[in-house]
Amino acid sequence: MKPILIFCICLVLAACVAAPPDPEILESTENSIQMAETAGGDEFAPVEMRFAREKLASAKLAMEKQKYEVVVYLAEEAEINAELAIEKSRTAKSRREVNELRKSNDELRERLVETFGDEFK
Repeated sequence: MKPILIFCICLVLAACVAAPPDPEILESTENSIQMAETAGGDEFAPVEMRFAREKLASAKLAMEKQKYEVVVYLAEEAEINAELAIEKSRTAKSRREVNELRKSNDELRERLVETFGDEFK
């Protein structure tokens, strides 16, 4: 009876030990950060880029310390920050384009008014 109880306890404890995550999770996170850099994240979303890099560094450290549950959590957070940086960059670039077009339209309107006077309105 006692050996069976010890075996069950060992089995339960072994089940509680987390399995190491797939190493590709960190590669995927690094790829997300590189995509954010390419999208202009350092210029348009520096805070999110810093958070993503810090979370990735923490995930690597947790992997070394075999804190596998934390690795997955931090890697996912880093990817989310990188994705946010990508979207913020896209938004900022679009906003810049809209402002440039608006400015161009205003200049064109002024030239037309100069050429045709108040009749243009």
